[in-house]
Amino acid sequence: MNGAASLVQTLVNCGVEVCFTNPGTSEMHFVAALDDVEGMRCVLGLFEGVVSGAADGYARIARKPAATLLHLGPGFGNAFANVHNAKKARVGMVNIVGDHATYHLQYETPLNSDIEGIVGTVSHWVRSSESPAALSTDAAQAAQAAHHGQIATLILPADVSWSEDAAPPMAMPDIAPPRRVQSDTIEAIKNLLARGEPTLLLVGGGEITQKASLLLSKIGEHTGARVCVETFPVRVARGEGTGQLERLPYLAEMAYQHLGGLNHIVLVGALEPISFFAYPHIQSKLVPEGCELHTLSTPGDDLEDCLERLIDALGCADVAPRCSVRATLEAPTGDLTPLTVAQSISRSLPSQTIVVDDGATSSLPIYALTEAAPAHDWLSLTGGAIGFGIPNAIGAAIAAPERKVLCLAGDGSAMYTNQALWTIAREQLDVTVVVFSNHKYNILEIEFARTGARGGKPGPNAAAMLDLGQPNLDFVSMATGMGIQASRAATASEFDAQFADAMAQRGPRLIEAMVPPVKLG
Repeated sequence: MNGAASLVQTLVNCGVEVCFTNPGTSEMHFVAALDDVEGMRCVLGLFEGVVSGAADGYARIARKPAATLLHLGPGFGNAFANVHNAKKARVGMVNIVGDHATYHLQYETPLNSDIEGIVGTVSHWVRSSESPAALSTDAAQAAQAAHHGQIATLILPADVSWSEDAAPPMAMPDIAPPRRVQSDTIEAIKNLLARGEPTLLLVGGGEITQKASLLLSKIGEHTGARVCVETFPVRVARGEGTGQLERLPYLAEMAYQHLGGLNHIVLVGALEPISFFAYPHIQSKLVPEGCELHTLSTPGDDLEDCLERLIDALGCADVAPRCSVRATLEAPTGDLTPLTVAQSISRSLPSQTIVVDDGATSSLPIYALTEAAPAHDWLSLTGGAIGFGIPNAIGAAIAAPERKVLCLAGDGSAMYTNQALWTIAREQLDVTVVVFSNHKYNILEIEFARTGARGGKPGPNAAAMLDLGQPNLDFVSMATGMGIQASRAATASEFDAQFADAMAQRGPRLIEAMVPPVKLG
């Protein structure tokens, strides 16, 4: 057995059963092993950012890591942005990065680079396998790190991959359960909530299941504390039958207002709320003056166990949670806007859909209105690097092939990784992509004004840098050219009909929604 076969078998043994790939010459023995080892599904992406974004989406839904196969330092460089997003989401990933043969590294070849330096900035665990004898152990340790929500990057020299004296594949390593919150912490937060002072529970750091949302609502109903998810939750169960939770606004000014008047903020898996960017004359920290921060749990703690124990301490197990209720909305008419799109989505969204949000400004009203939609999961852009949405939808669809996946994408965001449409078509995934086509980097127009650059009003050169017209992007042609059924909607009625049709069928679909830019303020 050569090193590549031992590596692939070890990954399969360790529960890493999907590999998103964009290989090159150095990875050909790994590619060959995909035919020789059973149990590994391989999915080709035409750009490394598609590969890493898909691995992120898979892990969020499957609750276990996928692997990526990337070609040397430049290949990882192309994958970097969506690895960054995954790291911020605290979801695991095993990156296999091919390298030149160990004896070839002494030469200054075109693709030679400092791979460890490149991957180290977004990886928790990094190792370059020095011999085929060590490869299976390295792979098992990488998988173990990824199962604990870490980015693990294993560098694979070509001669280590092709050598025939590899050690046997390793078995699944021990995976530690989530940490339990200390009892004295539970008691301290119980006493704080019992005081009845203006308090908000800020929830985040990982998946918020339907059960967790109901537990949080019980606590809020019993104590009077408000319950709010962070601005970009990794994965949150929403819609009919879930606990009603607020969401912290993105804009710093709105977040200040949302948190105003509080005496206490309790962090439940979330970090201290900080403004997404720095702005002149606006402080970075969002916690109101005089408001105290407390920590109930940190990212990686067992959230449901923590909440159940807090409910027992509060004695509110029998309190009824405030649940989201399904609402029947009328079919929208007139102009197509993000709000009418939101109405159509809420009307026709199938139960248990997975929604991937990379829609920037246009998706803002959709989150609010879909509280009354059937039960669904919402995945957010955790690291701020746009272009995660369509790749993330690939991974989510492969992790849960029985569920519909809806990707909300801005036109600017979609162009970062539009190659993902080809993979959706090739794999025949049940993914519907809604592209909000306003021919703008709309969020940057808003941010230009908020930063005060040039008095908040761009001149002709600056305005051109925020404009996606001349020529206008044609997503129907792009999607059709990559094998996806596509349509364009210019009115609310057109979108409503096209979206309902897409939700009633299985398979790849794209709808280009011709919406106007969002104006704030």
